[in-house]
Amino acid sequence: MENTNALTHSHAFTKNQKWVIASTSSGFALENMDVLFLSFAMSSMIGQLHLSGGAAGLIGSITNLGMLFGGIMFGLIGDRFGRVKTFTYTIFIFAFATAMMAFANNITLIYILRFLAGIGAGGEYGVGIAMIAESFHKNQIGKMTSVAAIGGQIGAILAAITAAIVIPHLGWHALFLVGIVPVVLTYFVRRHLSETAEFVQAKKQEKESTSKAVFKYMFSSPKLAYQSFALMIMTTVQIAGYFGLMNWLPIIVQKQLGLSVSGSSLWMISTIIGMSLGMITFGSILDFFGPRRAFGIFLIASAAMVFTITLAHNTISLLIIGAIVGFFSNGMFGGYGAVISRLYPTEIRSTANNIIVNIGRAIGGFSSVVIGILMDNYSLTVVMGFLSILYIISFMTMITLPGLKKMTLKRA
Repeated sequence: MENTNALTHSHAFTKNQKWVIASTSSGFALENMDVLFLSFAMSSMIGQLHLSGGAAGLIGSITNLGMLFGGIMFGLIGDRFGRVKTFTYTIFIFAFATAMMAFANNITLIYILRFLAGIGAGGEYGVGIAMIAESFHKNQIGKMTSVAAIGGQIGAILAAITAAIVIPHLGWHALFLVGIVPVVLTYFVRRHLSETAEFVQAKKQEKESTSKAVFKYMFSSPKLAYQSFALMIMTTVQIAGYFGLMNWLPIIVQKQLGLSVSGSSLWMISTIIGMSLGMITFGSILDFFGPRRAFGIFLIASAAMVFTITLAHNTISLLIIGAIVGFFSNGMFGGYGAVISRLYPTEIRSTANNIIVNIGRAIGGFSSVVIGILMDNYSLTVVMGFLSILYIISFMTMITLPGLKKMTLKRA
């Protein structure tokens, strides 16, 4: 189903389109900022609350489970009742749950609040992507979803800066109070955005419940089921590569190559710059040449580039290599939303995005554990080989998807 209200051939954005991309980019930035507060506060939380390593590690897993649950629930709600209101509900939930962490002094309450934060964060993604897909011309969706994904990287930088300022002076509890800020965004979203003509038209023509439509378009035939599960494999690899590299790369280099990464902030900034440039580049390639070429180039490059980490011999080379690896490995992230939004119809678009991406998050997030085990028992080359094989599996899966062959786009 094509976008009925989107831009046709002009490159000038309408006021509503500007608000859509501003709102989704800001929402993704604030969501990622709130989620990453946990990473920066973790060491302080462990020390103050006397948490075991297992108890602390479970916090992230519970957050991912919340994302999966919230993704399915709010995907259905967004497809049934509308994108704009649902988008604001998800923002409010993860903002409220994050702010309440300021009053959490036991692990049980932390688990509950992180599960709630995950529900909001997981629900936001698919609804935001659906808003973009229904507001822009099909030849612009790749770039626009990538722009929104860059918002998440900006959120990571904001989280690092905020944590560096707040935690040393006010403690980790105060850091989470900043998480209430996204609530302000809900006011502007409600004030300036309305449902797209495509969504309104789809609701008028609706003949079945959203849950039945999800089964019909995602799992009702072997071909559709394979497409859905294949996309889950690809998003799982995407998340596995991201968390595997970003969580372990500085440690890998220090341990295996004997380097000291003293400028962790420089490392983070250079990697995020690489990721952001990769997202814009990937989105442009996807829009112009289609997803098969875009994913093909980036997946093969990712499989090869992870081995360049073994070439890092000083901090400067590490920063450059980190940016290059980030360019390819995470540059693809925005493309999944664009592809899923084209493969599935309007009536299940937010649900399809949330189910596929959040299952990828839930499974792919365990890559950090696998890489940790590999690091303890094998060489750096074996660790990088594991990641390289994952990207090759994703590539082989991608070329078997018949729906992508029909999506090679041509400029008018």
